[in-house]
Amino acid sequence: MAELTSIPGLLERNARKCGARPAYREKEFGIWQSWTWAEAAAEVEALALGLIEIGLNPGDHVAIVGRNRPQFYMSMVAIQSAGAVPVPVYQDSVAEEIAYVLDHCGACMAIVEDQEQVDKVIEIKERLPGLKDILYVDPRGLRKYDHSHMTPLAEVQALGRAAKGRLEDELKRRREALDYDSTCVMLYTSGTTGRPKGVVLSNRNIIETSKASAEFDKLTEQESILAYLPMAWVGDFIFSVGQAYWCGFCTNCPESTTTMYENLHEIGPTYFFAPPRYFEERITILTIRMEDAGAFKRGMYKRFMELASRVGPRILDGEPVGFMDRLKYAIGNVLVYRPVRNRAGMSNVRVAYTAGEAIGPEIFDFWRSLGINLKQLYGQTEASVFITQQPDNEVRADTVGVPSPGVELKIAESGEVFYRSPGVFVEYYKNAESTADTKDAEGWVATGDAGFIEESSGHLRIIDRAKDVGKLANGALFAPKYVENKLKFFPNVLEAVVHGADRDFCTAFINIDLTAVGNWAERNNIAYGSYQELAGHPEVLETIQGHVEEVNRSLATDEMLSGCQIHRFLVLHKELDADDGELTRTRKVRRKIIGEKFHDLVTALYDGSSSVSTETEVTYEDGRKGSIKATLEIRDAKTVPVEAKTLEAAE
Repeated sequence: MAELTSIPGLLERNARKCGARPAYREKEFGIWQSWTWAEAAAEVEALALGLIEIGLNPGDHVAIVGRNRPQFYMSMVAIQSAGAVPVPVYQDSVAEEIAYVLDHCGACMAIVEDQEQVDKVIEIKERLPGLKDILYVDPRGLRKYDHSHMTPLAEVQALGRAAKGRLEDELKRRREALDYDSTCVMLYTSGTTGRPKGVVLSNRNIIETSKASAEFDKLTEQESILAYLPMAWVGDFIFSVGQAYWCGFCTNCPESTTTMYENLHEIGPTYFFAPPRYFEERITILTIRMEDAGAFKRGMYKRFMELASRVGPRILDGEPVGFMDRLKYAIGNVLVYRPVRNRAGMSNVRVAYTAGEAIGPEIFDFWRSLGINLKQLYGQTEASVFITQQPDNEVRADTVGVPSPGVELKIAESGEVFYRSPGVFVEYYKNAESTADTKDAEGWVATGDAGFIEESSGHLRIIDRAKDVGKLANGALFAPKYVENKLKFFPNVLEAVVHGADRDFCTAFINIDLTAVGNWAERNNIAYGSYQELAGHPEVLETIQGHVEEVNRSLATDEMLSGCQIHRFLVLHKELDADDGELTRTRKVRRKIIGEKFHDLVTALYDGSSSVSTETEVTYEDGRKGSIKATLEIRDAKTVPVEAKTLEAAE
């Protein structure tokens, strides 16, 4: 059917078939506001007409900068309806990052949220001759601005309603011109190795992928999701636009980024996605609360969680479990598991996914032991997200599942994973060379990840980024991400960066979690004035050393990765930050930049120094630059000789 070949077409279908059902909800001023599919269609039509009225042409690019709000999701569909291309931008991007994206895509308009985002765009507008109009949602603080090229989004919609009789046929013509091969959205990569690339995704990419993945997990119009992840990230686009429009379910937007947890608890979504960091943070918060609880509650929690870790995943997967264990688990569900799920906002979750980077096995098993159907998927922006998914009852911590419907996989001789699917991107915008390097003439895409397919199960196992996997000087395998995820299981560890390629042994940078370690300091009456002061406290270093050595003991049992044990480490004097270029906007480690920026620390880890003095440039929230100085202690960690492991196995 023609209506199923574009997102605006899906909107028309939903307005006709389930027009009274909620399409969007947003909490504003403490009250949940709702838009039905019929109301959303009317809002989109008015905005599309308004955009045409103020000069939007087919093929133009329109940037969108702000947090998750129904107005922005409807704006993206309105832009598509007018034959143009929406380009979501990370809302926490600094002005320079926004300038690059808007200049690269040649955006003629920018739809932004509030004064903060308006200020960023105004700062760079002179460098963007193609940018003609700034449209904004929240007028607070903007009354005295020059409005010669600034217009409230609501006013553009009013213009559209007034021009309906005159422009209705033009809008219809543009909508009917949309087909499967029309561009649906352009999303920029996170840029872990360089400048972000504009990934062009067609209606075919988004709709075929949404349809296949929805059928895989039996998603229906009854689902409810919370849209809180960046709109510029492909996962949010697939879940909040692709699947939402294909299935006709409701997308809920939190009141603000700070109320996300509270709003999650209120909505109780049935379908949920979060990156590994989210699940790590929730464990940290839970651990802190249990440490503050009374002895009886701590003891009960510990006892039932030990049971859950042993039988919870087996019960969830329908495997045989003894009657007494089932009975105890049922009691634990009433006393512990259900309250924890409820507090995490996951009481109604039927399907939950995590992706973006590898999740620590301990973290993954913890949530599944509570009865939450948490699964892993493997995907990329270039794949319209889905490459592999885990079928129910085939969920494991050490794989990322089987190929998603319609996806083909192959492993190159180098170990790199390749895929081909209907979701494969059209091209990198204005970058034919990178497109050719990534996608061959037959449609096979290089993922940049190293892995292998298990013969027995058909599941894909990802080892690490292909460029990060290497060898130690003695030839042992080096896979830093695997080790980093083990470290991040501990609530006290926020981030870790492991070094070791072509060296004699592995070392690590550690970022402490200020929330968890700060809570510990308060409970122990330890005063501190900054992150740097707390990170260098002797007791904190001792605790982190214990975590490192526990990870070493775990690695020693892994025949493939036993050589990745950490011999020396230091706790960084600052948190790794996207504003400082050390992380991407999706919180991925930029290894090359970190290695160059902290080369003096890496050198000290390997030259036997017991401490190192350093000075580091930092970026403050207002964009100003500064520097911090520190003297860091370098510690040796106990390792488990591989020979000892072999003897134990022999015994």
